[in-house]
Amino acid sequence: MKEYTLKTPVAGNLLKIDYASELNAEQYQAVIQGDGPCLVLAGAGSGKTRVLVYRVAYLLEHGVGPNRILLVTFTNKAAKEMLSRIGNLLQTEAKGLWGGTFHHIGNRLLRTYGEAIGLKNNFNILDSDDSRALLKSCYRSLRLPEDKYFPKADLIHKIISLAVNLNQPVAAVIGQRFSHLDERYWPLINEIAQKYQQNKAQNNFLDFDDLLIKWLELLQKEKIKEKLTSQFQYILVDEYQDTNPVQGEIVANLAGQRQNVLVVGDDSQSIYSFRGADVNNILNFPKIFPKCHTFKLETNYRSTPEILTLANKSIGHNQRQFKKVLRTHKSSGSRPALVPLVDNYLQAEFVCQRILDLQREDGLSLNGLAVLFRAHYQSLELEMEFNKRNLPYVMRGGLRFFEQAHLKDVLAYFKVLANIRDELSWKRILEHQAGIGGAISEKIWRRVLSFDNLAEILSFPFDQEFGGQAIVGWKKVVLVLKRLAQSDTNQVAALVEAVINSDYDNYLKSNYENYADRRADLEQLAIFSQSYDSLEKFLSDVALSEGFKSEVTKGQSVSENEAVTLSTIHQAKGLEWPVVFIIGLAEGQFPNLRSLANKRDLEEERRLFYVAATRAQDQLYLTYPSFGREMGVIGRPSPFIQELPKDVYEDWQVKAEIADEEIIYVDENGVDDVAAKFWQRMRQRISHDKNKKTNRR
Repeated sequence: MKEYTLKTPVAGNLLKIDYASELNAEQYQAVIQGDGPCLVLAGAGSGKTRVLVYRVAYLLEHGVGPNRILLVTFTNKAAKEMLSRIGNLLQTEAKGLWGGTFHHIGNRLLRTYGEAIGLKNNFNILDSDDSRALLKSCYRSLRLPEDKYFPKADLIHKIISLAVNLNQPVAAVIGQRFSHLDERYWPLINEIAQKYQQNKAQNNFLDFDDLLIKWLELLQKEKIKEKLTSQFQYILVDEYQDTNPVQGEIVANLAGQRQNVLVVGDDSQSIYSFRGADVNNILNFPKIFPKCHTFKLETNYRSTPEILTLANKSIGHNQRQFKKVLRTHKSSGSRPALVPLVDNYLQAEFVCQRILDLQREDGLSLNGLAVLFRAHYQSLELEMEFNKRNLPYVMRGGLRFFEQAHLKDVLAYFKVLANIRDELSWKRILEHQAGIGGAISEKIWRRVLSFDNLAEILSFPFDQEFGGQAIVGWKKVVLVLKRLAQSDTNQVAALVEAVINSDYDNYLKSNYENYADRRADLEQLAIFSQSYDSLEKFLSDVALSEGFKSEVTKGQSVSENEAVTLSTIHQAKGLEWPVVFIIGLAEGQFPNLRSLANKRDLEEERRLFYVAATRAQDQLYLTYPSFGREMGVIGRPSPFIQELPKDVYEDWQVKAEIADEEIIYVDENGVDDVAAKFWQRMRQRISHDKNKKTNRR
């Protein structure tokens, strides 16, 4: 019988790409000289994805089989985009190419070779919800202390996940990142972690973290390692600055003798250490691979020369980095504007008015504007001002300030204080307490309906109706509500302080991985509420903020889906806008205070500022409040601003117009006596007449 073999067409026989004309000189060198260990340092906006796409196309055109190429990305979206672009470029589908996220590739390999490390190939993958559910089951099966402050299952889940990705013991991770937890709990958390791992093994389960650590375990088997290093002739990795220690070890082990490993990333944009990312993976790449060839992509296609000059000068202060100097072919524009304002309220008013000016006078779409901030609490006054002006906005990657759980928790106490018939708020408060579940909270609520005032409710002997942990929880609620009821409800800030300094602080510690950030949110709420002399007015403004649906004011021309983007800087990475505002650039706010004691943390904070600045295409505004947390305390701009040469930005002096008066209240030199008096008048005006329209310029 005669045999006839079908051969996979080689892309190079179908299409010849003119790489020299389609790539700039920096990109071209990385694409055609990418054999051996290669580090491609891709500055912001320099076309890193283009390099990876063309490098894969180049390999395919030169006869490398698709199944011999491994392209690793960080998101499924990025993987699909790259594979699609490769197909469009070659005008043929590269069937057999190994492309996907670390977790996707790990799953494929473990299905094939998992038996070598005791895994059955029909294992089930637990998604995030299933993983937490299993952990909660382990949590309940152990004899844990009846302690309401013991960390909740969700927090323990995060600790275990970090320990796996950092490849460190659970106790070490707690000590480094969760030191606010009582040391008595540490051995118990470790016991829960062990039980969780045992349950997964018994049930043939893997969670997302296992897909990485088990892949690394697989590579410790010499025969499997030899087979995989032989199969993957070329390995390409995107966003290498965001890899964690386990992912870094996987790449090093896969390199084999050929060491055809090309990683693309930017150490200056490594900002995710809180997720387990380790900048040392990219910084030490030349040490791990001594024959490494380094390419630098320094041509930026996003920003004006003036914005890049500021960004270059800033990141230049980091010592642990690969030196790069971004440049651009874009036309010159305006220098970034440094805008000091008296306080957060005036900062918010400036941002809103400037946005409206850019929209009305320059014709910019609201979609082309973004306001970035270091921490979520810095958006509070800004969101309130957007709502007051009916200015549409979207909060990227998260909830609006007052939609966050811990803010709703605190507000629930105030809502009960104002209205004892608020069922939702009562149940929210009650069900946060140990021992009070849905049934008991419903029972208490039914009793509440029979009383006419809060005093009667708080004095009722509920201990005659239920006991145990439930009555302990009820007494905690009573303690806080009595303290609030005995306070002056016109002193809203004092009410906020009373709640956040109560037992609720321990609730935060035991429930949230980002306790410090949430505590900062609540402290900012207390500062914000200083401008209110009425709890009723405060709750009304908050309700309006929560219910804001991006209505458009009369005469304002805004398309249906047009809105300003508000975002933390971490959520903004990888994005760009024509106009960017970076707010809250004050000493003590940015960089984060906790980073000042550690040089590495401080350098990551500076990288965060660099990422924020390089999101801007044409205009960049840097704003900061000149008054600190307490009235009369003059603050300074961020150290990241202080260390910049003054010629890289333009100082703006903001004036305020009230009636027939025009008063300069702040400039680059700070706040003077006239300004302080004016600021106090502004505080009074905001307190007593928040709805009065004023004209700012």
